[in-house]
Amino acid sequence: MLRTLFFYLNFFPFTLLCIGYLLISALLGGEERLHASARQWARGCLWLGGVRLTVEGIEHLPLHGPVVYMSNHQGNFDIPLLFAALPVQFRWLAKAELFRIPLFGLTMRIAGYIPVERKDRRLAIQSMNKAAQQVADGTSIMIFPEGTRSPDGALLPFKKGGFVLALQAQAPIVPIAIDGSAALMLKSSWLIRSGEVHLRIFPALPTAGLGMQERDALIAEVEARIASALSSPRSAA
Repeated sequence: MLRTLFFYLNFFPFTLLCIGYLLISALLGGEERLHASARQWARGCLWLGGVRLTVEGIEHLPLHGPVVYMSNHQGNFDIPLLFAALPVQFRWLAKAELFRIPLFGLTMRIAGYIPVERKDRRLAIQSMNKAAQQVADGTSIMIFPEGTRSPDGALLPFKKGGFVLALQAQAPIVPIAIDGSAALMLKSSWLIRSGEVHLRIFPALPTAGLGMQERDALIAEVEARIASALSSPRSAA
């Protein structure tokens, strides 16, 4: 309970302060400077939550060209975990509801993040097409292929949209496994628990030359890699 109280008393003013700094960073230095500033916010969030992060596989991060990063989604700390762990530029594909939050949503738009209307299939397809074009133009993006947080840390079935995007853009996919973040904050709870999280980055899977007929095999391969690094790899759902 003390960890939870400490976190919330500091998180909201800290985040508001960071949003102001992020907006100034965006005006002065564009999206790249904003992303670097967001990494500082992420490290602060992990410190407030008492999160100890270890990262494996940094050497697998591609140094050139755009990629599609795909991570499992165990909890609310996953976004700062990925920001803090990956020393590379990327943009988020995120649910449209987040873009409607005052100031926070504005910051996301300035950062070049892409909103997805999950309840409207036509708009969702448009968002994916826009994202595919951004990747083809040289922007790396981050996707949670499960589409939502897991209720217990186990891996949920992957949705197809991100894989269609990667195939359209002919961009490699870098699978990332987050193990332990569900224990920090359960989906149904506001309580914060300090703890250790292990993040594993896998070698990139090329998509150059692959067609849509390879989509399901690609999904299975990414699922298998991420599942292999999890304490509870599969959901009962």
